[in-house]
Amino acid sequence: MSADQLAAADALIDALGATRTEPAVDAGAAALALAVAANLPVLLWGEPGIGKSATLSQLATGLGVPMETVIASVHEPSDFAGLPIVGDDPGTHGVPMAPPDWAVRLARHGRGVLFFDELSSAPPAVQAALLRVVVLERRVGSLTLPAAVRIVAAANPPASAADGWHLSPPLANRFVHLHWTHNPRVVARGLAGTWPHIAVPTIDAALAPSALARSRGVIAGFLTARPGLAHQLPSDAESRGGAWPSPRTWDMALRLLVFHLCAGTSRDALSTALTGAVGDGPGLELTTYLEELDLPDPERVLANPEAFALPDRGDRQLAFLTAVVAAIDAERTRPRWEAGWAVLAKAVDAGVPDVAARAAFDLARMREPGWPVPAAVDAFVDLLSASGLLAHVQ
Repeated sequence: MSADQLAAADALIDALGATRTEPAVDAGAAALALAVAANLPVLLWGEPGIGKSATLSQLATGLGVPMETVIASVHEPSDFAGLPIVGDDPGTHGVPMAPPDWAVRLARHGRGVLFFDELSSAPPAVQAALLRVVVLERRVGSLTLPAAVRIVAAANPPASAADGWHLSPPLANRFVHLHWTHNPRVVARGLAGTWPHIAVPTIDAALAPSALARSRGVIAGFLTARPGLAHQLPSDAESRGGAWPSPRTWDMALRLLVFHLCAGTSRDALSTALTGAVGDGPGLELTTYLEELDLPDPERVLANPEAFALPDRGDRQLAFLTAVVAAIDAERTRPRWEAGWAVLAKAVDAGVPDVAARAAFDLARMREPGWPVPAAVDAFVDLLSASGLLAHVQ
């Protein structure tokens, strides 16, 4: 084949790659966008060849950030832990662990998408090395990845993966797990020239204080009603390699809920993301709880504490009072602090001082010197005295 023929062939290939995009509308794509916005590690589970890698490449392009792809299964643990580089005086300065080139490029850019592909084909030793990279330390050798770097992974089910392994529970518990499937209509439309693209939702920063307060109340109320779901390690290896509830994943659920309230994403997107964080059963229970909860807006209550009605159920009361205290903590002023005590007084009048006791402890700690003691404190004198917090409100 001559050079001209190769050029013609390459031009035809370029023409095939020139496609249009349109917003994706399915819940999985929306859940992925929500989790990426919240900067939570996401793991896409799906059969080979259904477009997981292409989806993430398109996501990075849409965000205008670089994507570094790392095939986890072909790396050694030292590729993530770092290779030792001996300096002039290791006895004084130690031996630094040199990071790989992809980590250096991400650090230089300051943001980007780090994509771990074929994660279920990575042996246990490599999975263990990845623990420092995903979520907590975000360390690769002696290098700390910038906070703005998003981490996404893809995996085939063990039965479909080449030399597949179940994910270790510690690694699995660091991801939001999303099941990625192909839609024949989407594939047909894409091959006709129009593929879906995933847009990260826009955050309304003005809603953040109220969203955080409400979300803290919701999660606290739910786990008070269902304490057995706070930590529930599955019994079989396959389930332990997926989504399951733990304090870590409930913290992820809290973040997803806050971002959902700030961005106005759909309930289907939230439900998909929550089940991907804490598991199918707990996630669906929390979604149902949210739909039935209907908590008053804590900001409106603090603006007029005499005009609200306390919820009837104990878990809802706790959720509401937790939300009120979180709202006050986010913006501490004397009028808001006094309004909080007026809210607690209603709980006492309703005959549930035990529900309000935890909120009373938190409010007592927030008092600034010089703020007068509100009359509502009298109902909690014994509790605050026993806990040593009475001095905070005297």
